[in-house]
Amino acid sequence: MTVSREPLRSADGAAVRAFHVVPAERSGPAVLLLPDNLGLREFYEQLATRLAERGHPSIVIDYFARSDADAPLMRRLAELRRDTLFADFEAAIARLGDNVVSLGFCLGGRFAFQTAAARFGLSGAIGFYGAVQPIRDAPGPTQLAHTFTAPILAIFGGADEGIPPELVDGFDRALADAGVEHEIVTYPGAPHGFFDASIDGFEEESADAWRRVARFLDEHAQQGRHAEADH
Repeated sequence: MTVSREPLRSADGAAVRAFHVVPAERSGPAVLLLPDNLGLREFYEQLATRLAERGHPSIVIDYFARSDADAPLMRRLAELRRDTLFADFEAAIARLGDNVVSLGFCLGGRFAFQTAAARFGLSGAIGFYGAVQPIRDAPGPTQLAHTFTAPILAIFGGADEGIPPELVDGFDRALADAGVEHEIVTYPGAPHGFFDASIDGFEEESADAWRRVARFLDEHAQQGRHAEADH
């Protein structure tokens, strides 16, 4: 296994912090790992390593390449822009190569859903408790579902007050209406962040969610091999 912290060079020349793990032998799709609103931190480095142990090359990226590192978090979040973020995602996807699946959490879950759009060319997208509704003047994944082409696995906590059941149901309907292959899983009683925050009492839900992630990746490893055979 090879680990690199070499920054990604985005389209505007910005150096994007990244944590890149390449397994000794690849056995499935690569993973673009999109963290929560705190950006690149140890949990996601550990998760990238865990994915690489399964044979998935993985990159975690940071969101704050263009912000003052000493500025308050809310200011740095307010400075994020869709165009530059998407360019950063594309730089990471280019480094990973073919057959890439996104996997995101919280803010990164919202971004993961958005990377199901055709422009990114992904094999799939997995989002944990990503907000699906509009935020300020930005449309949410529900409103953008008609642009999605990649299969989606969406995982939510039933006790997540920020994403109540009616919003999850609306996302489900929008994906179905758009003809997007998808699976939505809601764990009753689980709060926002139950997986990445390692909240006590939700070990079974976290273990089941990981099994679903692994199965989704395995399914797309097979699809990737089939696609290669067709060329």
